[in-house]
Amino acid sequence: MNHYAVFGYPIQHSLSPRIHEQFGRELGIPLTYERRAVPAGSLAQAVQAFIAEGGRGANVTVPLKTEAYALATELTLRARRAQAVNTLSFEDGVIRGDNTDGEGLLADLAYHAVALSGARLLVMGAGGAAQGIIGPLLDAGVAHVTVWNRTASRAAEWIARVGDARMSLPVAGDSYDIVLNATAASLGHAVPPVPDDVFRGALAYDLAYGPVARPFLAHARTHGAQSVLDGLGMLIEQAATAFCVWHGVRPDTSGVRVLLRGEAA
Repeated sequence: MNHYAVFGYPIQHSLSPRIHEQFGRELGIPLTYERRAVPAGSLAQAVQAFIAEGGRGANVTVPLKTEAYALATELTLRARRAQAVNTLSFEDGVIRGDNTDGEGLLADLAYHAVALSGARLLVMGAGGAAQGIIGPLLDAGVAHVTVWNRTASRAAEWIARVGDARMSLPVAGDSYDIVLNATAASLGHAVPPVPDDVFRGALAYDLAYGPVARPFLAHARTHGAQSVLDGLGMLIEQAATAFCVWHGVRPDTSGVRVLLRGEAA
């Protein structure tokens, strides 16, 4: 039986084991999948231990996505573009890094009939989560992406590295169609300190999901967001793509969506 895991810190809230095990049951693919708490700076040791135990692949979440990028000995085009990795595969001494976050986000937005062509976006964060989604968003034809980060210089460096004229730092008074929270603030039940008026009339989307996303989404609602979504659908969709990377078949996500949303209701 093939063995998989998700590495991150904190990790106890992760629904990835539920999702992958359900995909396996639906497709008749036996597997095990566990959570492993791995603080920043410890990924290489954790990966080597997991490989020694027979691990075949792992997902990587906050705060390890850029660390996983540096660790991988082979990278897909998606990972190279993002310079962040959320999916690792282990075979014949090779650590292969991929990034399924952007595809997962776009699939969830499509599921909710959110139009991206011509949209103006505010992306909060400039770390591994934000890096994983920006390329697919630009490919989807967005009109502009404003990047806010607590450390503005980090956002500026990232914008320069991507090199797309549609990306810029915030300008006072800008309005947005979609506001994406790709920071780790929600994991601490906090809201990024952006001006409240950025939410007015927008879709507010938190890449986090479940109870930790509620403070951000409630704040967005209070300050005029037209609609709000958490990242559960993105998690499910990116997991389906990772499952395909490992097993060669992409599961249908509708059953898992109904199952997990029903539990969260």
